[in-house]
Amino acid sequence: MSPSPIRTVLIVGGGTAGWMTAAALSKTLPATTAITLVESEQIGTVGVGEATIPPISTFNEILGIDEAEFMLATKASFKLAIEFVDWMGPGHRYLHPFGAYGLDIEALKFHQVWLRAHHEGWAPPIDAFNLSAQASHLGRFALPSKDPGQVMSSLKYAFHFDAGLYAKFLRGQAEKRGVIRVEGKVASVQQHGETGFVTGVTLDDGRTLEADLFVDCSGFRGLLIEQTLKAGFEDWSHWLPNDRAVAMPCVTGGDGLTPYTRATADTAGWRWRIPLQHRTGNGYVYSSKHISDDEAVARLRATLDGEALAEPNFLRFQAGRRKDAWVKNVVAIGLSSGFLEPLESTSIHLIQAGITKLLALFPDRGFDPVEIAEYNRLTALQVELIRDFIILHFHANGRDEPYWKAAREMAIPETLRRKMDLFAASGRLFGSDYDLFADANWIAVLLGQGIMPRRHDPLADALPADMLKAQLTRLSTIIGQTAQALPTHEAFIARYCAAPEFAK
Repeated sequence: MSPSPIRTVLIVGGGTAGWMTAAALSKTLPATTAITLVESEQIGTVGVGEATIPPISTFNEILGIDEAEFMLATKASFKLAIEFVDWMGPGHRYLHPFGAYGLDIEALKFHQVWLRAHHEGWAPPIDAFNLSAQASHLGRFALPSKDPGQVMSSLKYAFHFDAGLYAKFLRGQAEKRGVIRVEGKVASVQQHGETGFVTGVTLDDGRTLEADLFVDCSGFRGLLIEQTLKAGFEDWSHWLPNDRAVAMPCVTGGDGLTPYTRATADTAGWRWRIPLQHRTGNGYVYSSKHISDDEAVARLRATLDGEALAEPNFLRFQAGRRKDAWVKNVVAIGLSSGFLEPLESTSIHLIQAGITKLLALFPDRGFDPVEIAEYNRLTALQVELIRDFIILHFHANGRDEPYWKAAREMAIPETLRRKMDLFAASGRLFGSDYDLFADANWIAVLLGQGIMPRRHDPLADALPADMLKAQLTRLSTIIGQTAQALPTHEAFIARYCAAPEFAK
């Protein structure tokens, strides 16, 4: 054991980030570590991060959460993919599904075999080789098989849920394990006179809370990491110019409870549609330089599936990241560490990733600078890889409005340019171990955004044509039949995790 273990942790801020952190730390740290969370009901939370990606299941499993219980409590539905609508022009759509495409053939990547078939003019759509995509098209769902030899083992999923209810659910988990919640607003922050380390915070009623380690979950304000410790901010708005969002839930209508999120390109940004059991979440993420708030609200209202259930909720933000997410004895998790717009549902995952790295590099009271530097290095690398993936959607567009023309013509990060050029030439991809998005994710979006490789791997030409056609036909048939045999998304939820509102 460390000679000077962390004995007290103070989490500043609640919401999704704060309570995810509290739940994870209380599950994994020794019982001798006192964990306190301070939040104020007077300070609202963002609470629109309602779509997730598959690693959220791992987080919930680590916490020992029963999936059906969690889904009922958060009025959740399943998510198999994101549908992108109108990004290449009116009427165009494609899916970015979870899970891999097909099976590699004789050490050749499946997409290279598919590319050969495409170049020869006989390939089915690549979606035919992904079970999550086929189930999405049909509006169907069932839990995947644990037998890797079964086609159903290839189904990958995440969730749509009410972020506020998720925070409430995790609060219950954390408080059962001894986390103390303090109601109050932070009025001032105290620092050590020589080291600059944060020693405590004083609330507006005069109470002071002290700790060894502080986790800043105060949202965009960055109360500790920025306002106090001046971590600095790396601005990415020249690549990601959206700086506003307006959210408005509505009664579920239209396509109903789809097992996928929808992202629809619009004049000056994009609109989300996230179906939950009790309502549909909607929003418009946009650039204030290209559309006014009033115009954005009017456009959002005009495209709702059903009656609005609340007044519009506006958010302002700036794309980018803190130059350091860990400074001295303060770790920023969630929006306090930076912001990437929610196009690929990464907001909650970045909270999870920050918590995971904190646990992997958990300090003692010596706060070794080497470990802090490694946390910051890994955080920057992971966020930059996600940033490039999101920029790809905007840069490789086919729309005509000034907003979209500017995105198409802008200079992009060299890391993304190399990846796009290599794929466009021959369909080759070389991922990083730290990239959240695997080859299949990049393939879905690159192809969906119109980047079709000019060539394929020449080794694919060595495969006998008859054998290749037979294998691809058999594989697409099996996947299609498997998807067709699944229950509807609504039917599965009704018997697995239905909330009272859904039953009605």
